Parts: sequence; structure tokens; C-alpha cells
Amino acid sequence: MTAEAEADAPVLLRTRGRAAHLTLDRPRALNSLTLPMIRRIAEALDAWEHDPSVGTVVLTGAGERGLCAGADIRLFHDDARSGDGSRSEAFWRAEYRLDARIAHYPKPYVAVMDGIVMGGGVGLSAHGSVRIVTERSRVAMPEVGIGFVPDVGGTYLLSRAPGELGTHLALTGGAIGAADAVLCGLADHHVPSAALPALLDDLATSPADEAVARHARPAPDGELAGQRTWIDACYAADTVEEIVDRLHAYGDPAPKDAAETLLAQSPTALKVTLAALRRARAFTTLEQALDQEFRVACAALATPDLPEGVRARIIDKDRTPHWSPATLAEVTPAEVDRHFAPLGARELGLA
Repeated sequence: MTAEAEADAPVLLRTRGRAAHLTLDRPRALNSLTLPMIRRIAEALDAWEHDPSVGTVVLTGAGERGLCAGADIRLFHDDARSGDGSRSEAFWRAEYRLDARIAHYPKPYVAVMDGIVMGGGVGLSAHGSVRIVTERSRVAMPEVGIGFVPDVGGTYLLSRAPGELGTHLALTGGAIGAADAVLCGLADHHVPSAALPALLDDLATSPADEAVARHARPAPDGELAGQRTWIDACYAADTVEEIVDRLHAYGDPAPKDAAETLLAQSPTALKVTLAALRRARAFTTLEQALDQEFRVACAALATPDLPEGVRARIIDKDRTPHWSPATLAEVTPAEVDRHFAPLGARELGLA
């Protein structure tokens, strides 16, 4: 590839010493993912696995705002409107397979989660073997806000967070900083953002664990550890309705704010998300969760909430989605169960 062509690519590939670098390169779109980007990353990982000169893979994002804001969700809106769905299914199929590939990559995979890391960005980073956050990190799985469900293995990761922290993050879609990302199992080490250039230099000549150990520092204090009491008490309920009731009744401002946040999300997405998280707790592999998430994603594409949520968020940008059904009480158990129905020949089939 010529230097000019590489400069125009959505993912830049380069090597520095023993480290091979993947740089997501759509900074104006906060490095949101497209199918060509996913395929390019997968091809690079395949090549580097068998390259003896590559000791470590490093993932970063171009620009100042963050690593990756997730998928380019306009695709889901357009696909749902057209009634076809094939492009979205192809995207999810490739994305989830890549997430599983990253989770089992045989060489150190260092994800630099500086700035905003959401949705599909979490999939590319939180399954890696070395996950770096900074004081600038804002990590989130905000899918319920667009009528969708945490995917890219998010239900697997969040179902394994301490207590009910993962349920809280999945249902509110809230963003967390470095210390909370480590607490919830989404990251491993905090490196100050000013030290990242030195870390990247170090990775060119040193094994990943040694380089990270030289630059890691204690993270600034987080918030979730001090909120465990009400989070665990409220989110342990069996239904979203009861969770909301417990949050409202708890008596403190933070749980009440969380309840109001929940009530602004897609009622269908909330109920399906809670069911997916509870099911994921029983899984023994990431692949089981990804298979389930593929079923849920394909089902969500046939609901009115996903295209409506994307419309309100990025197309019209009015931030006032009209959910259908509009209330939790109207979302039936049958509708929730429909999201988990087998797909036959269309199954992802990772597990």
C-alpha cells in the first residue's frame, strides 16, 4: 500500500520495532466503526499473528476525542427502514467474530482506551489482554438509549462486574472513568494520558507487561465503589419495573436520578437487556454471549425502537425518541422472549 493510500484508509497499520499498531482513523466521526474497518483489522491480526517480528499489537484512535464511539449506527437506521437488514447482519457477524478473535489473540493486544470508548469501541478494547485507561477515559455501553442492547460481548463483561454494577451500567448507559472501568473489569491499568507517548515508545522495544508496568499509576478515585450499597440493593430485583421502584424509594438523589435515566430509555431495550444480562451470567464463554447478542441484535432490527433511537440521536438530533411501546408495562414477556429465538441457518454459531 502506498503512503497516500494508507493516509486515506479508515484504519492505519504500521510497525515500530516489535510493536504493530492499529490506529482507527475516522476522527471526525470519533472513529466509529464500519464493516471495511472491521475487515481491515481482522486481516491485520491474521498477518501479525504469524509474523515473528511482531511481539505486541497496539490499538489506538486518531484525533483528540477518544478511541472509538462505537458502530456507525446510521447503518442500522437505514437497514431497518429498508426492511432488508442484510447489511446490519453482515456488520454484526464480522464485528462479533473480531471481538472473539481479540479475546483469544495469542500475542499481547494492548488497547489504549484514552478518551471516549463506547459500544463497539469497548468490543475492540475490553476483550484485549492489556487494557489501558487514562484520566480522560469515558467508557460506556449506551445502547439502551437508541433502542438497542449492549452487544460486542458487553453482556458477558457487564454480567461479571462486581455485584450489580454491570446491571446499573447496562440499564442507564452511563459512562465511567478509569478507576471504575478497572473495578468493573473493563480495563486493567491506568496510565496518565501525558505518559502515553512514552509508553508507545517503550512498547517498540520491550515486552508489553514490562512496558506497562513502568508507566502505570494509581487511577484517580472513582464513584461506583461508594455507590455499591444502593446499586446492589436496587438492581438485584427481578424486573425492570421493580428496579425502578426500588431506585425511587431508596431516598437518595443518585438512585432517583438513575430511575429517571432508566425511564427515558427504550422500555423494550431495558427489558431485553436485563434478560440478556441474567442469561449471560450462566454462560461459561464469551462466544455464548456473542451468539445470544447476535440473535438479540437481529430481532431488534425488526422493532420500531432501534431506527427511532438512531433518528433521535444522530439524524434529526432532537434527542426526543418516541418509543413503541412507550411504557414498561406494555412490553410483554412474549416480546422479550422473541429477541432470544433461534435463527436457524442465520445463527452466528461461535459457541
